Amino acid sequence: MSGPLAVTGHFQVIADLMDAAVEQIGDKEAYVDGSRRLTFAEWISAADRVAAAFADRGVVRGDVVALHLGPCIDYAIGYAALARLGAVTTGINTRLGPTEVHAILRRCTPRLVVVEDDASTPAGVGEAIVVRRDELRSVASGSGLAPSGRGGRSAAAPDDPLCIIWTSGTTGVPKGAWFDHRNLEAAVRGAGTMTHAFDRRLSAVPMAHAGYMAKLWEQFAMGVTLVLSPTPWTAESMLEVLATERITVGAAVPTQWAKLLELDALADADVSEMRIALAATAPAPPELVARVAEALGCPLVVRYAMTESPSITGTEPDDPPEVQHRTVGRAQDGMAVAIVDAAGSSLPRGQVGRVAIRGGCVMRGYWNDPVTTSEVLDAAGTLTSSDLGRFDDDDNLVLVGRANDMYIRGGYNVYPLEVEQVLADHSLVDRVAVIGMPAEVIGEIGVAFVVPRDAGAPPTLEQLRSWVAERLADYKAPDRLVVLEDLPLTAMAKVDKEALRLSLA
Repeated sequence: MSGPLAVTGHFQVIADLMDAAVEQIGDKEAYVDGSRRLTFAEWISAADRVAAAFADRGVVRGDVVALHLGPCIDYAIGYAALARLGAVTTGINTRLGPTEVHAILRRCTPRLVVVEDDASTPAGVGEAIVVRRDELRSVASGSGLAPSGRGGRSAAAPDDPLCIIWTSGTTGVPKGAWFDHRNLEAAVRGAGTMTHAFDRRLSAVPMAHAGYMAKLWEQFAMGVTLVLSPTPWTAESMLEVLATERITVGAAVPTQWAKLLELDALADADVSEMRIALAATAPAPPELVARVAEALGCPLVVRYAMTESPSITGTEPDDPPEVQHRTVGRAQDGMAVAIVDAAGSSLPRGQVGRVAIRGGCVMRGYWNDPVTTSEVLDAAGTLTSSDLGRFDDDDNLVLVGRANDMYIRGGYNVYPLEVEQVLADHSLVDRVAVIGMPAEVIGEIGVAFVVPRDAGAPPTLEQLRSWVAERLADYKAPDRLVVLEDLPLTAMAKVDKEALRLSLA
């Protein structure tokens, strides 16, 4: 358990928790976004104005509204407003390409979409109302046209959908994991050492990510201040925020921690408020764990989570660096983890199998996709993932690979088939296979094995990266190119990716 709550009481839905937070901790800071600051009371006051405006536009309980915005206070206001209305919020990462955005909008059919001021209207909007960020901000501040609606509250039930968080399947088709109020309440129990009352947390993840969307209840219950990371990210700006904003919990990918440690200014910076650091989404080498702890005076811990279950396992502050690097720790409070075989039967310690998860943080299903839901989620609520792992002698979970070929580049999931399909459309590419390979600090990188149409004029890596980045999220572009005369095949005439991996060894 994460410790005493900042807001006390028993709440059926998040709107009730919000009301209690305004009463009990309303003057506490909820957000810092550059020069903009927002208390909990100001947050809900702004959210109620926006909720009324959304209601004027026809948004009612159960409707889906998409927030296609970068990290900003306006996103937080929109999310809270929709929760007050009993509507369903889905965030769309602004780094996604038009094909991905179109697929998401087609699947969730939102009533309304909020976009950046300078963004073009995304394909797939259909009959949805499009609202610009400036309009949302104007209404939130009270300077815009006052809505005529009755206010910001609507009836809701604990098992009503609250948010949809998008991932991608092995075929690249986006899947929307949806969560209700009880899911988000369970995240408080599973936070563990990562959250104490009135923490000041440096937030570097996109707000459409599970690391934000699934933590809304936790933020209100624990009175957490979220300090949004300056963009574009630099080690210098991160250090300045850690010091000036008195950050107690800092989350960053190992690459960012490594760059921070290179700064001479770190030696004189006052980061004494730091309570804990998190190596987010990618494993950190043992030497990095030790160096962060020494330089910042606080432990570096690891968390294992996925879009479908934003809390699963984690290491503890007193775990040695080797455990922080080699494992992803033990099940969080309220979560149960097992290693299962193809039939779903539990395997003994030491044997490798699929990671199966059960607990209050597991999604209710994939939005408008009962078939795919049934493939991973059983009637008892157990989620069988595509991750492969085993338990060590101390019951720490060790991840060893993936049943599919997904790799994680700098904290982002990349599915090779999706990238392969895009690369195959390039005029200079005849055949292609993509795999992930380990890389220091960033975790993994993508390698594209290409058979060119013309052996005398193969594509360059720069050409292929640009091609992919124009169609998909930029982090899905390959980092390395290997030109081949032919792709190795298995006996079943499929591309032998194991042979490709061995060729890189």
